Amino acid sequence: MTDTPELDDRALNRATLERQLLLRRHDLTVPEALTHLVGLQAQVPNPPYLGLWTRLTRFALDDLTELLERREAVRGGMMRGTLHVVTAEDFLALRPVLQPVFERAQRGFFRRATEGLDLAELTAFAAEKLDEKPRNGTELKALLAERWPDRDARQLLYSVQYLLPAVYVPPGGTWGRGGSVPLTTVESWFGRPLPAETDPARMILRYLAAFGPASVKDVQAWSGLTRLAAPIRELRPQLRVFRAAGSGAELFDLPDAPRPGPDTPAPVRLLPEYDNLLVAYADRNRVISDEHRRITNTKNGMVAATVLVDGRVAGRWRLDPGREATAVEFEPFRRLDDTVLAAVHDEATALLALAAPDAPRHEVRVTGVAAGT
Repeated sequence: MTDTPELDDRALNRATLERQLLLRRHDLTVPEALTHLVGLQAQVPNPPYLGLWTRLTRFALDDLTELLERREAVRGGMMRGTLHVVTAEDFLALRPVLQPVFERAQRGFFRRATEGLDLAELTAFAAEKLDEKPRNGTELKALLAERWPDRDARQLLYSVQYLLPAVYVPPGGTWGRGGSVPLTTVESWFGRPLPAETDPARMILRYLAAFGPASVKDVQAWSGLTRLAAPIRELRPQLRVFRAAGSGAELFDLPDAPRPGPDTPAPVRLLPEYDNLLVAYADRNRVISDEHRRITNTKNGMVAATVLVDGRVAGRWRLDPGREATAVEFEPFRRLDDTVLAAVHDEATALLALAAPDAPRHEVRVTGVAAGT
């Protein structure tokens, strides 16, 4: 029996960047990219747009907005119980698999608020009201307060948002449109119910295609599901197995998935807030150090927009929509040479052309650590 091959962080980094479409921009349509990536996190409206822009050779903001309006993509609760933009087909196929994530979260946060309440009745009431017409949180909360006047309506609303598979109705939640977005049911939006299939096997294989090689803990961190060791063990005969150098963790992958060499060049890339690359692993050392993660991740769950240099997080950035000029402000975490700074400038300039075409002026500013030589 041969020893299990080892992969160090740099080998994992290049494999991950290739799967995440970040070693080069790809000539894919938006539906093709969303399908490959198994969606993009969308806690706020704009990041999925920028996540697609940084991965595709051709992307305009309307490409995603029109897909949402045509109901071919949708914004709703998915992996980890967080909002994602995914294709309609993936929402319908994967949302039932993820239902235990939402039920566990509801119990964890709102068990006391709903103690003694028939949760099936609660979700059925909310579904009936959302079937009548899309309603935002304020409207639905008022109806819940009227139906259950002795309960905390705000916590009932949160419970419904966890327990009832629902989708957010555009144009709310599209580029530049924040605030309270109306919800409706899956049946109303798609004209068909969610399927009953809850086997996680297909979802695990999809994850490995987009994020592998990865450990059981990585798959669980990405999905929010627990106890995935058993289904992965069943899949093991059709997977390739590696071992992580250092930790020794078993890593699983699809046999024919691309794993570029560790010396493969990796371009500078600007990633949006909550990008897939930074939220999809239990062990994120393949793309970011623990030191830098403490800077980019806040205690309340925020994940900053970041800059990749040679495939790893080397700084963070933000869009500053000033009156005189719209700027990308880049804060490097270490000294960078002029070639890298020029590449960051080029990416930031292209991002500004997409995100703020009507701004009176565009600027790219470097702040924080002294950079260059």
